[in-house]
Amino acid sequence: MAGVIGIDHVQLAMPEGCEDQARAFYSGVLGLTEEQKPAALAERGGCWFVGGAAHVHLGIEAGFRPARKAHPALLVDDLAGVVARLAEADIAFTPGKPLDSYERGDIADPFGNRIELMQRI
Repeated sequence: MAGVIGIDHVQLAMPEGCEDQARAFYSGVLGLTEEQKPAALAERGGCWFVGGAAHVHLGIEAGFRPARKAHPALLVDDLAGVVARLAEADIAFTPGKPLDSYERGDIADPFGNRIELMQRI
């Protein structure tokens, strides 16, 4: 039976004109690489990032409200190292409740969107 085989990307919303803040956070702090958006989509604003198999797209949303419950869970290879970078950037990290085989916790992007960070242990 044919079916879902994976996730291509996760889209998060952000306010208009905040691409530089997105770049500073997603590339500068989280270490993702910015991807060039296709020309037909670039005129809409926003930006796209990739790290390993994780693709995060930020799109402009009129009347933006941050996603506080729905969220991407990004796998990291060194949670302690990422948490140290977050602290250097004055970004709060809230450790998550125990989950078998993972260390994890939550952060918020510059727009208030929840992001879970997870490391397999």
